[in-house]
Amino acid sequence: MLELRNITYEVEDNQDNKEILKDVSLTIDEHFVAITGPNGGGKSTLAKIIAGIIKPTSGQIILDGEDITELDITERAKHGISYAFQQPVHFKGLTVKDLITIAAGRTMTVNEICEILSEVGLCAREYIDREINGSLSGGELKRIEIAMITARGTKLSIFDEPEAGIDLWSFNSLIKVFEKMRDEIQGTILIISHQERILDIADKIVVIANGQVKTIGTKEEVLPELLHTAGACELSLIHISEPTRH
Repeated sequence: MLELRNITYEVEDNQDNKEILKDVSLTIDEHFVAITGPNGGGKSTLAKIIAGIIKPTSGQIILDGEDITELDITERAKHGISYAFQQPVHFKGLTVKDLITIAAGRTMTVNEICEILSEVGLCAREYIDREINGSLSGGELKRIEIAMITARGTKLSIFDEPEAGIDLWSFNSLIKVFEKMRDEIQGTILIISHQERILDIADKIVVIANGQVKTIGTKEEVLPELLHTAGACELSLIHISEPTRH
């Protein structure tokens, strides 16, 4: 279980302190949690604070009863927290097989790696020996990153706007991967997203705006209000339908 206690994050803005997050308290113990809200509301900042990429100005972060506030991203990874960037990192000279083996932290058989790649919708024979470079699309890189997180088997997997920079077909494949993860993996999945279809598979939705938690609830409680608010142009909630097949 993850607890955020009175998290505040300030940055210096023209010699004044600007609050990006304001006294945010939140408990995450569900299997699949989505955080949404207007652009600039503090969602990605909160995700980076949880992952240890940046430190809060004040407040505490508690993971399974242990205070991890002062731990950096490497130490938090050792405690079971994974973070997937909006734009996946390229690793020149490394193959897909190399990355998944490094992520797992142990020697893996080819069959094990192929199974993980298949779980994220990639044909193992085509990808296992491919180098991580510009020849891979955004959707392919996102799925490889998810495969790395799956290989690690972490307590908390954080995805910051996984839909960013990918096309419609890749997005629909990504939704299927997240549905599979929700049904099969252990631990908690935390996703920052504006996408209605991602919110629709969440156990809990958290709405953050102006640096504060505005709403917390199930999708049945929160999503109808979000859709109504989006219609009033206060929230950019995106709906992407399944593509039509001809």
